[in-house]
Amino acid sequence: MKGKFEELDRKIAEAKLGGGEKRIESQHSKNKLTARERIHFLLDEGSFEEIGMLVTHRSTNFGLDQQVVLGDGVVTGYGTVHGRLVYVFAQDFTVLGGSLAEAHAEKICKIMDLAMKNGAPVLGLNDSGGARIQEGVVSLAGYADIFYRNTKASGVIPQLSAIMGPCAGGAVYSPALTDFIMMVENSSYMFVTGPNVVKTVTHEDVTSEDLGGASAHSTKSGVTHFTYANEIACINGLKRLLSYMPQNCEENAPSLPYDFKGSEKREQLNNIIPENSNQPYDIREVINGVIDADSFHEVHKDFAENIVVGFGRLAGKSIGIVANQPAFLAGVLDINSSNKGARFVRFCDCFNIPILVFEDVPGFLPGTDQEWNAIITNGAKLLYAFSEATVPRITVITRKAYGGAYDVMNSKHIGADMNYAWPTAEIAVMGAKGAAEIIFKKEIANASDPEAKLAEKEAEYAALFANPYNAAARGYIDEVIKPEDTREKLIKAFKMLENKVEVMPKKKHGNIPL
Repeated sequence: MKGKFEELDRKIAEAKLGGGEKRIESQHSKNKLTARERIHFLLDEGSFEEIGMLVTHRSTNFGLDQQVVLGDGVVTGYGTVHGRLVYVFAQDFTVLGGSLAEAHAEKICKIMDLAMKNGAPVLGLNDSGGARIQEGVVSLAGYADIFYRNTKASGVIPQLSAIMGPCAGGAVYSPALTDFIMMVENSSYMFVTGPNVVKTVTHEDVTSEDLGGASAHSTKSGVTHFTYANEIACINGLKRLLSYMPQNCEENAPSLPYDFKGSEKREQLNNIIPENSNQPYDIREVINGVIDADSFHEVHKDFAENIVVGFGRLAGKSIGIVANQPAFLAGVLDINSSNKGARFVRFCDCFNIPILVFEDVPGFLPGTDQEWNAIITNGAKLLYAFSEATVPRITVITRKAYGGAYDVMNSKHIGADMNYAWPTAEIAVMGAKGAAEIIFKKEIANASDPEAKLAEKEAEYAALFANPYNAAARGYIDEVIKPEDTREKLIKAFKMLENKVEVMPKKKHGNIPL
C-alpha cells in the first residue's frame, strides 16, 4: 500500500512541475508566471481543487508519444474568489507551448459544463501557442467545442478572459465570445493571423506587439477592455471586476454594507457644468461625485473615449454606468462609442445590474467615414440595447440632449424608468445656433446685420427650447433637480425599483442590428 501512495505522490509532483524546471525558468525570464502561480494569486488561499491533473493526450503522431506530460498543458479546477465559487482554467505554456488539442480541450469543456450546472463564473487564463498542429483536426474540434460552450453560457454565467501570453489564430475566438477581456502589456498579444502571414499577404512589416498587443487592442480595435502593467495587477483587476457581478443570471449582484446616516447632498456637483454650454468638462467628475467613494471601475477606458462606461456602487449596491464624455469629441455618439455602450448595457442587463446614464450628447458624429462605415446600423445597436434592457434604468441629463441621440441615450420613450434633468439641461432637436440658422434662414439673410439677427434668433430659440422644462411639462422628464441632490434622488429611485419586473414579448430572441 505504501508503494501505491508513493506512486500517487510521484505523479502529483510530476504534474505540478509541468514542462519542467528549465521551461519554468524560461517563463519567469519573460516576466511571466506559471499557470499554477497564476491560480495561486487569483484564488482564495487553499481553496483550489484541481480537476484532471493526471489527464494526458492520446496521440502518437510526429513523436508526440515521446512528449506525454500529465495535465496536457492546462490546469483546471474550481475554488473561490472573495469566498465565492468560480471555475478556472490556466493554460501552461511550459507544456508544448500551451497548445490546445483533444485532451486539453476536454478539460476546459468539463469545467465549463460544471460552471453551467452550478451557476458560477468561468475564468480563463490564456497563454497558448495555438492549436496543436500534430493532432490535426481534433485540435480544431477542441476549439469548436469550447466556442459552443462559450455561446451557450453567454448571459447565463459571467465569463472573463485574461490574456497572459500569446493567443493567436482560432484561439482568439473563445475570449472574444466571453464578457470581458484583459491583457498584460508587453507580454500578451491576440491576432487571427500573425506578423509573418501579414507580411506575406499584404507586405506589411509589423511586430506582434503593434499588430495585436495590449495597447493596440485597448486603443484601436477595442478588443480588450482592460490592460495592466504586469500579471499580478491583471489578476487583481480580475478579482475586482468579479466583485461587481452576480454568480449567474438568476442572482443579483453582491451588495456592500451601507448604513450612512448623514446628508447625501453633494454640493460640489453644483459647480461642474461650465457657464458656456460649448465648454467641455470631465463627466468622471459627475460620476465620482454621485457614486460611493472610490467605487468606479471603468471599462474600455482608452477606447471610444467619447463615452464612459463602467461599474460603480451606489449606497453599496452594484450599478452599471454609461455616460457621454464632453471632454472628448464633445461627447458625440459615433460607431465605436455606440458599440462600446451597447455591449456594456447588454452585459448589465444579462446579469441584473441596474443601469445609470449620465447624458450630455450633442448628437451623432457627422461625416462620410461614419456614414460609409454604418453609423446607422452601429448607432442602432445602442438604441436596441437600451430598449431591450429590463433592469432598472435611470437617466440624468446634465446638459445637452439633442436630436436622435436624446432618444437613444435611455430616454423615457425607450423604456427608462426614471428620467431626471439638471437645470442646465438643454433638450431639443439641435443646438440653438443650428436651429436658428434653419428656422430663420430668410429673415437672417435679409437682415441689415445678419450676424446680429442670427444672435437674436439664437437667443430666442434657446429661451424657448434650450432648457429641461418643455420636456418636463410633457412628462418626458420626471423631475428637474439640483445637481447636489442627484445622489439622494438616485439612491431612493433605485431602491424603489429594486423589485421591478418587466415581461418581454415571447420570442426566441431578437435580431439586433449587427
